Amino acid sequence: MNGAEVLIDALKKEGVDLMFGYPGGAVIPIFDVLYREDKMKFILTRHEQGATHAADGYARATGKVGVCLVTSGPGATNTITGIVTAKLDSVPIIVISGQVRTDYIGSDAFQETDMTGLTRSVCKHNYLVQKVDELPRIIKEAFHIARSGRPGPVSIDFPVDVSNAKVKSYSYPETVDLPGYKPTLNGNPRQVQKLARSINRAKKPLLYTGGGIISSDASKELQKLLQKTNIPIVVTLMGLGSVPYDNRLFLGMPGMHGTHAANYALMECDLLIAVGARFDDRITGNKHTFAKNAKIAHIDIDPSEIGKNVKTDIPIVGDAKNLLSDLLAEVNPRKPDGWNNTTEEWKKKYPLKYIQPEDGEILPQYVIDRISQIADSDTIIVTDVGQHQMWSALFYQHKKPRSFLSSGGLGTMGYGLPAAMGAAMAFPDRMVVSISGDGSIQMNIQELATCAINKIPVKIAVLNNSYLGMVRQWQDLFWEKRYSSTCLKRGPDCPKDCRGPRKECPQLYLPDFVKVAEANGLKGLRAVKPTEVDSVLEEGLKVEGPALMEFMVRKVENVYPMVPAGKSINEILSGEE
Repeated sequence: MNGAEVLIDALKKEGVDLMFGYPGGAVIPIFDVLYREDKMKFILTRHEQGATHAADGYARATGKVGVCLVTSGPGATNTITGIVTAKLDSVPIIVISGQVRTDYIGSDAFQETDMTGLTRSVCKHNYLVQKVDELPRIIKEAFHIARSGRPGPVSIDFPVDVSNAKVKSYSYPETVDLPGYKPTLNGNPRQVQKLARSINRAKKPLLYTGGGIISSDASKELQKLLQKTNIPIVVTLMGLGSVPYDNRLFLGMPGMHGTHAANYALMECDLLIAVGARFDDRITGNKHTFAKNAKIAHIDIDPSEIGKNVKTDIPIVGDAKNLLSDLLAEVNPRKPDGWNNTTEEWKKKYPLKYIQPEDGEILPQYVIDRISQIADSDTIIVTDVGQHQMWSALFYQHKKPRSFLSSGGLGTMGYGLPAAMGAAMAFPDRMVVSISGDGSIQMNIQELATCAINKIPVKIAVLNNSYLGMVRQWQDLFWEKRYSSTCLKRGPDCPKDCRGPRKECPQLYLPDFVKVAEANGLKGLRAVKPTEVDSVLEEGLKVEGPALMEFMVRKVENVYPMVPAGKSINEILSGEE
């Protein structure tokens, strides 16, 4: 066997039956093996960034390791955004990139890039394969590192001469021995008991959970804890779906675009129990005032996160699933009390709301709401980044874990469509809806062809407001409505005082997404009035293959609630100001 054959065999032994990517000179030997391979499906994307996001979407939806394969040079560098997206959201993917011959490395050879140097700060780990005999060990270690502990991306740079080199003997290792890498899975029992005592004494306890609940498959344990303790809970963007939206203890998403109830609870609690969340700036707002009256407990499998952003009183390192099980056994039952009444009153007093006029412009919240009502309960929602992402987080009725996929930490526009492809390939029998804006969809719009050619049945909802909406919202609120470079239809012939596209704007459909969809072999539909929303959704969601549904929504609608940057999270703009 040669190195390329060893690679494909090793991937199969790790359970890989699907890869995304793009070929090139440095990886032709590997693609030649794939040509003869019946058990490995390869999806040719139209861009390497799309391949990386597709592997990411596959990983988030399944909990397995997603894999993409690209060539050297620009092929490798085009994966960087996808790698960082996976790193910041703790997603297990393996990115295999081709490399020039080992004896050419460092000579600035054609399509040579230092992939190990480029990815060192944005990967969980990386490898440069220098000898073919090292390859089985490297593959085994890479998968172990990607999926264990706090999951994350691993880069494997694969020189072309190693692909062609013959191995004297080949056996795939059954175990991994990494002395410097031993994730802590079980928490300190004394710390768990200390937290249980604090919960038993607390008058206003609050659970604050994030993507770590999803990563460790701890949703059942979390819901059992809620049932026993009746502690109110707030859930971050990355954790949505881990608790059903209609659970009476669920206060919503906290932070900059969090609900009033969630933010008020964070500010008023006397014990804050964080599980698999990292206290990022979008959640805490002003750190000096955040949860200032609370004792803070932090459960996380990554010790570097504990105490990084806020002072922690009860640190517990370990796997969320294990620790919630331990805590469940230690904590006393708790009946609903005055604190529960207070949080429920906040929910009633400050509901998420919108008013959709029958004969006015389509409101984006209305489109999200209708998708939630019309799509079945097993639907996977994937978003891009921007206003539509926040509306999807707030107004979609999230019911299940691994059913809401979105770029959180990096905020990657262009993530949605390719990630939805990965999720749809993982679950061909489940509906997958990609919700995007007219800005985000154009970042990786080339993947429409990938969907059509491979019959990937992604349903794409484009909320077209003619703007880079979230940036425009900040310009609207904090920059005196100076909409600099946020109107997507503004050209040199537009008047200087134009505030953006109006009904008489000659560039109303630019691009025409329905025609773009049809040109790529998809069904294209458009709604321009509120009365057309349901019919477009019902027709589009029933299409057998991929479909694109465009909704011409109100151009200057803002996302509320909103906490201005740097403010305390109870200083909430409701939109009524």
